[in-house]
Amino acid sequence: MAGDPAHAPRYVVASGGDATSVLRRLARAGWSTREGFALTDQAWDVSDARLALYGRVAEADTAELALLAAARGAGIVAICDTGGDIGRALLADLARIGPVSTDPDADLGTGPEPDAGGPQLAPEQRALLERLAGGETIAAAAAAEFLSLRTANRRIAEAREALGVRTTREAVLAYLRIKREGG
Repeated sequence: MAGDPAHAPRYVVASGGDATSVLRRLARAGWSTREGFALTDQAWDVSDARLALYGRVAEADTAELALLAAARGAGIVAICDTGGDIGRALLADLARIGPVSTDPDADLGTGPEPDAGGPQLAPEQRALLERLAGGETIAAAAAAEFLSLRTANRRIAEAREALGVRTTREAVLAYLRIKREGG
């Protein structure tokens, strides 16, 4: 069974020294490291390969390669100025896939999260449900999360299925109940 790209490590750090620190930890955890973000593997999903790609991201083309590699399941260690336009965009785009850190000492966990016994919602699903709980329409929530309306509706449908409910209203209520219970 293929791995989940959301569980691959993603770091955006400020210096080569920070990247080296992260890469050493990943190597000790069994990840193979390789410079550059281009993937030549034929298979789309490379998450089972436990491959962490690293390099400097200074232009949009390199950021796109890093994002594509992350979407395909590779770990990412990008050296980038997070205060600049490219760095902010890279952080936002990577966060759509899963957790991302700018702290080289942070441990994102490189395996599946333990099952808390409840439904597991993706970050995009949680963000959409949070906005709906705040009174926004699906269209407004989609726009605020930089998603198409079609993608937002699909994410909400997936959340309804994960929560075991039939309507979006029930999904929002279930999400609020889980959030209140600390899940």
